[in-house]
Amino acid sequence: MANGRNGTDGRPETAVEAAGRAAGARGRTRWGVVAAILALPVLLVAGLLVLIAVWVLSDDGDADGTRLRNVECAEALAFGGADLPAGVRDARCTVQSWLDTNYQADFRMPRAGVDAWLKDAYPEAPGPGGPGTLACAHGYDYCFQLDVTGRPGAGAHYVGVNVRYVDAETARVRYSAFTT
Repeated sequence: MANGRNGTDGRPETAVEAAGRAAGARGRTRWGVVAAILALPVLLVAGLLVLIAVWVLSDDGDADGTRLRNVECAEALAFGGADLPAGVRDARCTVQSWLDTNYQADFRMPRAGVDAWLKDAYPEAPGPGGPGTLACAHGYDYCFQLDVTGRPGAGAHYVGVNVRYVDAETARVRYSAFTT
């Protein structure tokens, strides 16, 4: 039953040995393909971990605009179409933007100048205690929200003003100008 081929020991190969050799060739595992398939998810996870580490450890200087950053108060009020009032002190102004923009201003000013400043900046705003004023929360004495969409010089859609009279000479103003 020799097929004319010689085995490793020099004798002719039998049919059983030939069938075993053929079955071994057909059923042989291709480890290179298996290793590549198994390595792909491992490499993807490792790459994702590296990207997350770079993102967390980098300080990109507010590249996407989502972080709160300090700005000049004149810029914050100008976004809502107003000028910075006279006598402002202890001012802190910020902006945060991504899809929408939100400027915030917090400052103290002379109490006597609040009404004139608001009348000049927003003549259409309701007067203190008048119709259209909001029920003020958190101890504010005067507050309103006003639609300024399309107002010349304003980039905001809405402006919110909250005023608390600290004492006989001082008022604390919290101002926001934002898009929706």
